[in-house]
Amino acid sequence: MKRPGKKGFFVISVILLLLAAAVYYYVTIPAINIHASGFWMFLITLLALALVLYGVRKKIRDRAELRENKVLKIGTYVILGVVAVYIIGSVLSSPIVNAKKYRELITVEKREFSEDIKQVDYSQIPLLDKDSAELLGNRKMGSMVDMVSQFEVSSLYSQINYQGKPVRVTPLVYASPIKWLTNQSDGIPAYIKIDMATQDTELVKLETGIRYSESEYFNRNIYRHLRFRYPTYIFDQLSFEISDDGVPYWICPVRDYTIGLFGGVTIGRVVLCNAITGETENYAIEDCPQWVDRAYPADLLIQQYDYYGELINGFFNSVLGQKGCLQTTEGYNYIAMDDDVWVYTGITSVSADESNVGFVLMNQRTHEVRYYEISGAKEYSAMDSAEGQVQNLGYVATFPLLINISDEPTYFMALKDNAGLVKKYAMVNIQKYQNVAIGDTVAQCEKQYITMLGKTGISEADASASEKVSGKITRIAQSVIEGNSHFYLTVEGCDAIFDVPVTEYIEIIKYDVGDRITIEYIPGETTATVLDIK
Repeated sequence: MKRPGKKGFFVISVILLLLAAAVYYYVTIPAINIHASGFWMFLITLLALALVLYGVRKKIRDRAELRENKVLKIGTYVILGVVAVYIIGSVLSSPIVNAKKYRELITVEKREFSEDIKQVDYSQIPLLDKDSAELLGNRKMGSMVDMVSQFEVSSLYSQINYQGKPVRVTPLVYASPIKWLTNQSDGIPAYIKIDMATQDTELVKLETGIRYSESEYFNRNIYRHLRFRYPTYIFDQLSFEISDDGVPYWICPVRDYTIGLFGGVTIGRVVLCNAITGETENYAIEDCPQWVDRAYPADLLIQQYDYYGELINGFFNSVLGQKGCLQTTEGYNYIAMDDDVWVYTGITSVSADESNVGFVLMNQRTHEVRYYEISGAKEYSAMDSAEGQVQNLGYVATFPLLINISDEPTYFMALKDNAGLVKKYAMVNIQKYQNVAIGDTVAQCEKQYITMLGKTGISEADASASEKVSGKITRIAQSVIEGNSHFYLTVEGCDAIFDVPVTEYIEIIKYDVGDRITIEYIPGETTATVLDIK
């Protein structure tokens, strides 16, 4: 067999190089952008491979030949130069020399808690966390016998505002490569929507399946689809949302580097990709549609505030003296407000203390940041305090939400058992976290908390919303909810239905239809919250 000549070997080498570059690019899909570290790795890899092929062609076997060959020497210097530019660019883009610019990535506005955070509306706050949502989603999927063998539920569970309600949505994914092969022509047939206030879980079936998702393998993979449409865009964390009409979209934030080559990351644009058709809409961040809730990833907002708090007196002070340095606490949660989703987290000193000096709300669509100067316990300290009230039951607290009750900043959290099911609710006063109220229901927990605020002198107990009714019992029925007995009754002259937990009002067992009773209560949407029985 005749060996290829120099020209033939050169052609083969070029073909191999182009083939390797195509495979590398298709698999890693780096942005063709000098601000993308993946692009630099792509460039260095191609240069190194080209030198290897050249060395094979020249049959270079030892270092002496390598040093004597001008092409290889120049190529090596080029690679080292590219690496040097990358390293120098990284240093010059870092907070070490740009502390002031990093602090200016966000603008923080100081606000008053009672003016911004309105009295709690439980239809607007999520009573569950992501883990609980996953349990509900998996349980719902398990009941769909026609889909469960072919699809699984994605772990995304993006929290959004949908028609004025806090909702988590997540798509289905193919259960395996084989299931993808047999179903990809029709796409993914549904997504799951969970109302985080009522726990209502719905599997929303689509007339046309989702064809662009993270579980696709080739060109319909959402990341590859975006890369081929926008080869120079550097995308941040994608999220799955639904429009006001229930149409599934991928929300794709585009990074903007404002400090040197690799520093000062923020969001400059956002691409909306229809998960069914693959059609995209490209917006400047300030023109992002109102229904989009997650243009700025939560982790990016947290990082930007940490720059703001830690670099107040320069980079070296943030490492050595740390005078005046603040940082976000571990963990964060979401609050629905003004038809947007806000990231909530506490602010604490960089020293190892257990208290917060305030907290921030950061808007994921508009980039607005609000700071509230309220000292109190860290979130995990409040969680420990709540768990201590039910330590005999072994319940675990979820990361708290920040709510307003009687103009008191309050941590609200669910208490879950070992199976991850919500069993009770807890409210903890932020400034005096030893004051904890526990209830089987949210209404019961709130009633206990308001009573506790009045007894401890923290604030006036709000009894203005309560009403009284006296009359004969017209109907009474008993039920067991999560192991606790409840009596449901109606009273003549009143349309309310009263839920009376036996654990709180043991005397209710003495009453029957026709007996006269006086009830003090707070009207509710379905059942009234009982405050007192006589």
